[in-house]
Amino acid sequence: MKAHDGMYIGGEWRAAVGTDLIAVVDPADEQVIAHVPAGTAEDVDAAVSAAREALPEWAATPPAERAAKIAALRDVLVARKDEIAETVTAELGAPLPFSQAVHAGVPILVAGSYAELAASYAFEERVGNSTVYAEPVGVVGAITPWNYPLHQIVAKVAPALAAGCTVVLKPAEDTPLTAQLFAEAVHEAGIPAGVFNLVTGLGPVAGQALAEHGGVDLVSFTGSTAVGKQIGATAGAAVKRVALELGGKSANVILPSADLAKAVGVGIANVMGNSGQTCSAWTRMLVHTSRYDEAVALAAEAAAKYGDRIGPLVNAKQHARVRGYIEKGVAEGARLVAGGPDAPREQGYFVSPTVFADVTPEMAIAQEEIFGPVVSIIRYEDEDDALRIANGTVYGLAGAVWAGDDAEAVAFARRMDTGQVDINGGRFNPLAPFGGYKQSGVGRELGSHGLAEYLQTKSLQF
Repeated sequence: MKAHDGMYIGGEWRAAVGTDLIAVVDPADEQVIAHVPAGTAEDVDAAVSAAREALPEWAATPPAERAAKIAALRDVLVARKDEIAETVTAELGAPLPFSQAVHAGVPILVAGSYAELAASYAFEERVGNSTVYAEPVGVVGAITPWNYPLHQIVAKVAPALAAGCTVVLKPAEDTPLTAQLFAEAVHEAGIPAGVFNLVTGLGPVAGQALAEHGGVDLVSFTGSTAVGKQIGATAGAAVKRVALELGGKSANVILPSADLAKAVGVGIANVMGNSGQTCSAWTRMLVHTSRYDEAVALAAEAAAKYGDRIGPLVNAKQHARVRGYIEKGVAEGARLVAGGPDAPREQGYFVSPTVFADVTPEMAIAQEEIFGPVVSIIRYEDEDDALRIANGTVYGLAGAVWAGDDAEAVAFARRMDTGQVDINGGRFNPLAPFGGYKQSGVGRELGSHGLAEYLQTKSLQF
């Protein structure tokens, strides 16, 4: 797999300032598959300068023309869908069918949605005796994670471009090849030089330099709550806009009237997808005491089916972290009904699909984000007890509610302190706003709400 040995800045691949390299490792066999340059503050400065130079012309480009460029980008992603999937599988470890359907398929949907929104969004409106304009916020510093490498890039870059912003992207060091492929697609789509720029590198070096740079007007970050707090503090000191999509510990609430087999089966599948490396995964399954034992049996049976169907975790650090949480769950007194801390394979960063029963709300495995294929089943006594448990973490990113009819589930979901809730297995909607309450973040991604994050308003009175 060929990797670029430079940075995509100002519409061309430029040599990196420094000579340090980052090894890209296939987590399925722990072999190095490529190297990319480790960007420096100087590389970031060059990228920001290119973005600032390109900003006036791109911001003045009519929305319909910006929409056409985003549509062209979408078309390139469609044409290179197989290559995208193979690249994600190589550097993230996701099974190829999952990479094809989700890692390649979803970003194409999202890019298409912003091509349409850029053409139809009301960037100007009359309010009484005023005209209100929605204008680009400026240069965006986008810092993306490794778990959905292309989706997270597109979910930031596409709305930023639709808004008329220019972008500097610092992708996760574990999955830089997908980001380089995206830069190639940007170039092939004919997006003007400097509108999109890519700097690969480490978070504490290139990421920090981007977040702190005085030429960046908004920092859009997806990742851990701990790093999000640091970025928020840095941006706050400069009175700089931020959009933060952070951690989650989402509740899958199964009310007594629900179809238990379906709710449990879909709930387990939700966590096992992407090897549990999903911030919105429903990692806490809440079940009424009257149906608890049945749910545990169903969950154990469902998890066993994923034993050889999920990929590895992304790296050795994540592998050790998840196994450590499983050991902690056992030490806290939770009961293992599927999986466990032992590695299922001698090679690769694999963890067994794991289900804990007899989990109490105060346990670490019920409070902290594990980011692996681990489900905690928690008993509740009545709906108020379920609500207390569901809302009883510092997070509020996503969740699910199951009931005999949608109205009952909606009534419960409206009381949850979380940003997005699936009702009885509701389908993914690329136009619905995604983002969290509490320490799960600030701002929203996707759809018109995601576009609004990259806009600022100006009013003229007549």
